[in-house]
Amino acid sequence: MTETNGPGGMQVDTALVRQLAELLDETRLSEIEVQDGERRIRVARTVTAAPAFTHVAPAAPAQAAAPAAPAAAPAAAAADDLASHPGLVRSPMVGTVYLASEPGAAPFVSEGDQVKAGDTVLIVEAMKVMNPIAAPRGGTVKRLLVENGQPIEFDQPLAIID
Repeated sequence: MTETNGPGGMQVDTALVRQLAELLDETRLSEIEVQDGERRIRVARTVTAAPAFTHVAPAAPAQAAAPAAPAAAPAAAAADDLASHPGLVRSPMVGTVYLASEPGAAPFVSEGDQVKAGDTVLIVEAMKVMNPIAAPRGGTVKRLLVENGQPIEFDQPLAIID
């Protein structure tokens, strides 16, 4: 369905706008934009965060706080190691990740499986299109860093292949 906004106005494909709005809901994104030639459609929604509840513990003596600082350093180092890992599989797009070809089917890979370069590791659904994500190299699937049906962002780490 296409509507025109007044005489000589822009023609808007309301079905496409509805489809984009549904995609926002499905993927829990805050905005999406598509362009077709000179026409560009942007659909956005305001995301309101639930109030965060925190538990405040009694203040600890200064001596107890000192050992906690070194523990944070290994976590940061592990994140850096992950980002520079040569077998890291990253998402090429925003979408929803699926570990199997359909609900109830066996996953493409599991941790510990052997894969060859080019084997499908998982799929990313974006705009109702299923995009297979291939292993960039052969090896063993060391870790899957996402869960089935999880919304993902561009360049997000998905798996590690050693």
